[in-house]
Amino acid sequence: MSIRAPFPWRGYLHAALVILLIAGAPLLSVSLASLIATIGDCKAIEARVLPCVILGVDLGWLVYGLGFMGWLMLLSLPFGAMALPVLVLVLTAHYLLWQRQR
Repeated sequence: MSIRAPFPWRGYLHAALVILLIAGAPLLSVSLASLIATIGDCKAIEARVLPCVILGVDLGWLVYGLGFMGWLMLLSLPFGAMALPVLVLVLTAHYLLWQRQR
């Protein structure tokens, strides 16, 4: 009787986390831009850099950059919406083949 290696769940979990991180990163940056703009009582728009002074430091460029990164959602969310189901299909096929060889 041979001892088999356990199923590699950890690799699939890491892949799913990477997909979710890539897909959600622009949403996190826009949320951070909104939070900074709320704290500084200033506007966050993608058209131009507006002054946003917090504790004597102008963070307008940061708010602008983080807000502009929201446009990456046009690529990252569809990527995540396609990659996650593909990962689930590959995981299911791998698990079924692994079970069959048992």
